[in-house]
Amino acid sequence: MGSPDTTRPTGLEYVGYQFGRTLPPSMQDWVRRDLVGPGSTTRYMVRFLVPAVPLLALFLLIPGPLWIRLAMIALLLLPFVYFAFALMNVYRRHRLLSHGLDPALIGAKAQQRVDDVRDDYERRHGRA
Repeated sequence: MGSPDTTRPTGLEYVGYQFGRTLPPSMQDWVRRDLVGPGSTTRYMVRFLVPAVPLLALFLLIPGPLWIRLAMIALLLLPFVYFAFALMNVYRRHRLLSHGLDPALIGAKAQQRVDDVRDDYERRHGRA
């Protein structure tokens, strides 16, 4: 794979990562940012939707009215997006574990918001 001091995956490593391969421990910071950093939800959804687009576009080749072809695409795309979003944390937790990272990182942002609200409340009401 990459050299031991590499902090970003090479093109080949990145493709392997997209297909579920584990990156070397030297790239744990990159993996952490990828899975729980800013924009991680968008990256996750794009990774799941991009491969589906060409397959769904094949429905446009079916003869018939355009609205029927679009309805067939929607019937497959809507549940696909729903389940991809619903299973996002399960997938991200698995990827964190497979790279030797703490799966609790997924909820770290939400916990930080809860802590900030609690601290603000205690500061306002004299409990700090």
